[in-house]
Amino acid sequence: MIVGHGIDIESIQSIEEAYQRHPRFASKVLTETERARFDQLSGKRKMEYLAGRWSAKEAFSKAWGTGIGPVGFQDLEILTNQKGAPYFSRAPFSGKIWVSISHSGDLVSTSVILEERNESKHT
Repeated sequence: MIVGHGIDIESIQSIEEAYQRHPRFASKVLTETERARFDQLSGKRKMEYLAGRWSAKEAFSKAWGTGIGPVGFQDLEILTNQKGAPYFSRAPFSGKIWVSISHSGDLVSTSVILEERNESKHT
């Protein structure tokens, strides 16, 4: 059963401006593991990565029903699998988390669906 769905859209340029104004911005948004990947990237891809993680964490907090605050950026970690698809490796939710991150031009759009696992064979 789906228990939450959050979507977010961000301007990559606005995330880049925040990063340029505040050098610690990436460290606030990204976990240590995410930051290691971020540091390997350059140019446009680097800012797409940062904006995508920001947006996906915002979308999770909307799906969770709290917004950022009760659940913080460091409580959430998004890595990529062998095929390059993003997944939540850390989150305060024990069910299945579906995440999609898309970039187009100056925008990043994310969707997060929280699915409760129901192990009952009778439903």
